[in-house]
Amino acid sequence: MKKVTGIGGIFFKTKDKNALNNWYKKNLGLEISPYGVSFQWKDKESGNTGTTQWTAFEDDTTYFEPSQKDFMINYRVENIELLIEELKKENVEILDEIQTYDYGKFVHILDLENNKIQLWEPID
Repeated sequence: MKKVTGIGGIFFKTKDKNALNNWYKKNLGLEISPYGVSFQWKDKESGNTGTTQWTAFEDDTTYFEPSQKDFMINYRVENIELLIEELKKENVEILDEIQTYDYGKFVHILDLENNKIQLWEPID
């Protein structure tokens, strides 16, 4: 079973979200929405389009907890339900239940160093 198919997003903490977003807009031309930037791309094998999200969070966010790190990576996955069952067998810590939205299914896990990881099965 193919588990991770790509990077779905990079999320990180910043001391001044607005200033940092403005810096990236001015200096690198990023068009930033309240949710960050969605980079669109096309998969060479399938021809399908997808997105990778880039988002700055305020320094005091609790969204990355229980991790104490200043970042969280979102991995695109296939068949999130089956993957979670496999991860449970390997005693990987699953932090929540799978949530379903219009744009995909999400769940959070911890890696060996307690980095919070977001798994995302997109609806492309």
